[in-house]
Amino acid sequence: MDLLPQLLIAGVVIGSIYALAALGFVLIYKSSRVINFAHGQVIATGAFIAYALTQAGVNFWVAGLISMVSTFLLGMLIERVFLRRMVGEPIISVIMVTIGLASVIDGLLHLTPYGAGNFNFPTPAALTGDSIPVLGAQLSRVQIAGVLASLGLLGAFTYFFNKSTLGITMRAVADDQMAAMSVGTSVERVFALAWAAAGLSAAAAGVILGMMTGLSLGGLTAIGLMVFPVVILGGLDSVLGAIVGGILIGILENLAAGYLDQYVPGGGTRTVFPFLILIAVLLIRPYGLFGTKEIERV
Repeated sequence: MDLLPQLLIAGVVIGSIYALAALGFVLIYKSSRVINFAHGQVIATGAFIAYALTQAGVNFWVAGLISMVSTFLLGMLIERVFLRRMVGEPIISVIMVTIGLASVIDGLLHLTPYGAGNFNFPTPAALTGDSIPVLGAQLSRVQIAGVLASLGLLGAFTYFFNKSTLGITMRAVADDQMAAMSVGTSVERVFALAWAAAGLSAAAAGVILGMMTGLSLGGLTAIGLMVFPVVILGGLDSVLGAIVGGILIGILENLAAGYLDQYVPGGGTRTVFPFLILIAVLLIRPYGLFGTKEIERV
């Protein structure tokens, strides 16, 4: 089997999950201009809620749905209790709050029975069976289902933002909060919804990733940092950028691992390469491929 098709397809698989995870960053930044450093911990929370429910005998699909509802409410709670009090404060103060939240949630997760070790979701019967050839590569049924679920959710969020009244309201708040308030829009309600929707997408990404690669607290929380190159490449305020950036980063990191690891003692180019891209993008096009270029007059 040729190496290139396998690397490309594997890159699309992991890239689709990166895109779904990056969507949470974009939702929050697009509405409130806040970068959420606790996003990886929310991803892990959603995944382990679903895993705990499956261990209690709950159907996998029902467990996944409950985990998404749970992190939807968690996102709303975080915004209401912590972030709403920071409105009008310097942006560095808000960022430090999200970093503190990341540490607190991480510590709480370590207190659970799932804080250490590796775990595996029980594979649904519909996803068992032989691998399927796709464009010269072999993919498991779990991988195919994960990609389809990620792309379906991304498509649903894109439609929501572009076509629904609430989605258009969120875009209006992102463009001009004062103008949105002047026509009666509740900016606080929009912020809460953005954090809640980010929590929902985070749980979906965590469950899909856990289903495909297994569950470990360190691995899931690390995704929160791994998607930084994705959102920087695509643009912090662009849903389309999250999708394109996720797939591009997924492909590029797989190509780096496939072709460059043999020349690097100890390997590890998969982890480093996306951040080299991040630095290059910040130097050349800091607003990303699809981000908004802001010009301030002084």
